[in-house]
Amino acid sequence: MAPPLEHGRHTSGPGRRSLLAGVAALGALGAAGCSRVATASTTEGGDLLDRLRAQGVVRLGIAGEIPFGYIDRDGELTGEAPELARVIFKRLGVDRVQPVPTEFGSLIPGLNSQQFDAVAAGMYVNPERCEQVVFADPDYQMLDSFIVRKGNPKGLHDYKDVVEKKAKFATGTGYAEIQYAVEAGYKESDILVVPDQVAGLNAVEAGRVDVFAGTALTTREVVKKSGKAEATKAFTPIVDGKPHVDGGAFAFRPTETRLRDAFNVELHKLKKSGELFHILRPFGFTEAEMTDLTAKELCGG
Repeated sequence: MAPPLEHGRHTSGPGRRSLLAGVAALGALGAAGCSRVATASTTEGGDLLDRLRAQGVVRLGIAGEIPFGYIDRDGELTGEAPELARVIFKRLGVDRVQPVPTEFGSLIPGLNSQQFDAVAAGMYVNPERCEQVVFADPDYQMLDSFIVRKGNPKGLHDYKDVVEKKAKFATGTGYAEIQYAVEAGYKESDILVVPDQVAGLNAVEAGRVDVFAGTALTTREVVKKSGKAEATKAFTPIVDGKPHVDGGAFAFRPTETRLRDAFNVELHKLKKSGELFHILRPFGFTEAEMTDLTAKELCGG
């Protein structure tokens, strides 16, 4: 895998997992130099799948986040979402995938302005985003984890511990963990916000903070070569008084439910056979990240 593993929610700018849907300007899309995809569907449920089969290529919006969707050092598209897309779209009769890189906050606006055909960025499903796009069912779920000093001297295992022990707390730009900490009673103005999990590791190692919060996947990957820090056991954050598990999925334009449904059929076949895990495992995912969550559940009904 290429550059240092992304932040659990995002690597640059407001990350995928951020609870904000992100309505950043579309300037980055223009910079990507891509032409627009075909015009909006005119049939009920959308006719995009037919058009993709005819042209033989699907354009995927990615945000340059490891391990979700990025261009590697050899200039090749990879990541858990693009690799999964290759398998599913091949089964749907579309032979090639083409990346359209953009900032994370521009993914939904770019999708809905037809800059690309689907978002393949491991985007967290939440009610705000569900008002703007239709999601496939999640291909993974994710719990949180902390980066702490070796031995976890302050005994920090969840956000409640951080508050009670008055620990110096950091997380990444746009990360959902900001809200999770605030829900637990941590003052938002006291949170150190850094660009990504690598910066978070550096802050912990240097003693500038006691703890950095990210996803279980990214924290355990980034500490592998650290002699000063470790990742805590994954845990479930509390949202509105209830345990909350995030799930990441492909996003499609609201008019393209036919494509979304066809995608889901193949996704569930991969889940049932176990092939999904084999596709995601090279990117650091474990069996604990496999899920039966549905987009309907995460959209709030």
